[in-house]
Amino acid sequence: MTKVAVITGASSGIGAAAARALAGDGFQVILGARRLSKLQEVAQECGENAQALELDVTDDVSVKAFVEQIKRCDVLVNNAGGAKGLDPLTETTIEQWEWMYQTNVLGTVRMTQALLPKLRASGDGLIINLGSKAALDPYVGGSGYNAAKFGLKALTRVTRLEEIEAGHPVRVTEIDPGRVATDFSLVRFDGDEQRAAAVYADKLNLTAEDVAEAIRWVASLPAHMNVDTMNLMPRDQA
Repeated sequence: MTKVAVITGASSGIGAAAARALAGDGFQVILGARRLSKLQEVAQECGENAQALELDVTDDVSVKAFVEQIKRCDVLVNNAGGAKGLDPLTETTIEQWEWMYQTNVLGTVRMTQALLPKLRASGDGLIINLGSKAALDPYVGGSGYNAAKFGLKALTRVTRLEEIEAGHPVRVTEIDPGRVATDFSLVRFDGDEQRAAAVYADKLNLTAEDVAEAIRWVASLPAHMNVDTMNLMPRDQA
């Protein structure tokens, strides 16, 4: 039977590129994001084996409605996430922290809890969590995002340990990209295009397709292999 990959945050950037890559490898892809019209465009690019379903990973009702439409899941790509602001800790807001935890951490918890039964039933289940270099190296102005991605790293490792201990055939992988030229900074800076563009100007950057290739490769491995963590950076990033 055709394997099914579920991808969150799939309306643009890494999520959209991952959808195209996995569809190209023969997966049926189920795409979730809040922006349904953009999601439908990505699904059309992926071909007849793609389905676009509205999803807000920060909302319990939305996640439940999304998962109820999924009969099978072999691969779950928890890609939805992002950052808000680049201010010192004393100037960040609780609202920014809550948004980052809801999208990066609790959104992953919701999707993983909801789809684990189907991943286990697959017999070859795989969870790929999109982390960040921010989970490895704290930086000035990154307190909220660093904390969220550090939290996701702990969540990823615990999920893998618990699945091993319970004897379930589910693999768990974390992919930590460095600097990737996407809309990430545009979201972080609330739509300030000039400030977002400056993050990537005159630098060697990864593309969404570069990260998608890593996702595609991990998903192509045989069931006895688990990639624990993969760090991806452009050549000039230390």
